[in-house]
Amino acid sequence: MGWAPELLPSLTGRRELVAWLVLGFLVTFLVTRFVTHAIRTGRGPFRDARVGGVHVHHEVYGIFLLLGTGTAEFAYRPDGTWAGLLAALFGAGAALTLDEFALWLHLEDVYWSREGRSSVDAVLLAAVVGGMLLIGANPFDADRSRGEGVLALTVLLNLCFAVVAILKGRVVLGVAGVFVPLIAAVAAVRLARPASPWARRWYRPGSRRAARSRRRFPPGRRNRWDRLVDLFAAVPPRTTPAVPNPVAG
Repeated sequence: MGWAPELLPSLTGRRELVAWLVLGFLVTFLVTRFVTHAIRTGRGPFRDARVGGVHVHHEVYGIFLLLGTGTAEFAYRPDGTWAGLLAALFGAGAALTLDEFALWLHLEDVYWSREGRSSVDAVLLAAVVGGMLLIGANPFDADRSRGEGVLALTVLLNLCFAVVAILKGRVVLGVAGVFVPLIAAVAAVRLARPASPWARRWYRPGSRRAARSRRRFPPGRRNRWDRLVDLFAAVPPRTTPAVPNPVAG
C-alpha cells in the first residue's frame, strides 16, 4: 500500500483503515486544541477565521471534510493509498466537528465555558470507540459468530446492558461495553449516579438506594475521566490587547 506498510506494518485490511482514521482524528484534535489555546491567549500568528464579519467555526471545515470524504468513498470505493488517505481525512473531519460538539448541542458558542467540556467528552468517547475497533473489538462482526441469529441476540443483549449503563450515568463504561460485553454487564448492575436518568426514575427520594447513590457520588466528586478532560478543557486566561496611554509619550 505505498507508504502505508512502513508506517503501519502489523495492520492489514479493515484495521489498517481504522488506524489511519484514528491517527487523523487524534492528530487533528491535538492540533486544533493547540491552535485554539494560542488564539485565546494571543500567541503566535493564529487568528479566528472570519468571512464577511462572521466567525467561521472549525466545525464548518470538519463538516465539509466529512461530506467530501464520505461522497468520495461511496462514489469511487478507492483502495490502497487513497483509501488510507480518505480514512485519515475522515478522522480529521470528525475531530474538527466533535471538538465543537457543545456548539451544536447548545446552539451557542460555549467552547470555553463549563458546557464546553462536553466537546472533550465527545472527542474522548469517540477515541475510545476508535481504540476498540483498532484492537479488533467489533460486536457486529458476523465472521466470528455462530450465525446471524446468535449474532443478533448477542448484539441486542449487549446493547441493552450498554443503554442501562449510560442511563445510570456511566457513559464511558456504557460506550466501551458496546464492544466488550462484560464491561456493559458490570456497569449495568452497579449503582446509578444521583443525577442520572435512571436514578431520577427509579430511586425514590429518601430510599436506601438514593442515599447510597448520594454517598457514593457526593457533589463535586471527581474521577479519573474528569482529570483526563481537564488536560484539554482547561480554560486559558484571555489576553486583551494593551490600550495605549494617551498621556504617555
